[in-house]
Amino acid sequence: MGIFRDGLDKATANTFTRPLPKSPQAQMRFLAKATKGTRAAAEVLGISQRTVERYLKGQIKQPRPDLATRLTDEVRHRWQPRVRAQARKRAATTGGITIETRARFGFTAAPGTTDDARIRLITQHLPPAYAARLIDAHTTGASDQQLQDIAAEGLQEIYFKDHGRRASGLQVAFTDIDYIELDF
Repeated sequence: MGIFRDGLDKATANTFTRPLPKSPQAQMRFLAKATKGTRAAAEVLGISQRTVERYLKGQIKQPRPDLATRLTDEVRHRWQPRVRAQARKRAATTGGITIETRARFGFTAAPGTTDDARIRLITQHLPPAYAARLIDAHTTGASDQQLQDIAAEGLQEIYFKDHGRRASGLQVAFTDIDYIELDF
């Protein structure tokens, strides 16, 4: 995955109203129910149907580390789909999205201005229009670079241009991301 895709997934996961199932047996039970059967759960995890059935019966208690990671990821991916959809809809229509990042920002502007890229720590709330574009791009499978470009455009307009009140010809380059946190 990429840093933006992971950030959007984490922001969505922060909206859950109930915690994920803890034990491998409970996770397997949920996954079998969500995929509508043990065969489908086995295909998703890349294991045999019999192994899934053993987890459900409690005959196997601890999965291998790689299977435990895949199991947790698949459960997280399918957990509370309606809550996830409501959070995305709320962010895209009324709430917007908050971006906290430490990255290198460079500028292309009028001659005589400084265009040296430097690392900045920015926390900025983007309006619903940019949140909707980010969420739509994420759900359609856009690359991490495309998500980064949408975020750069939003930060350029809201943070650097102050909603179009200054620096009309400014173009922002958003590179060398140290970290990024997204929140609905």
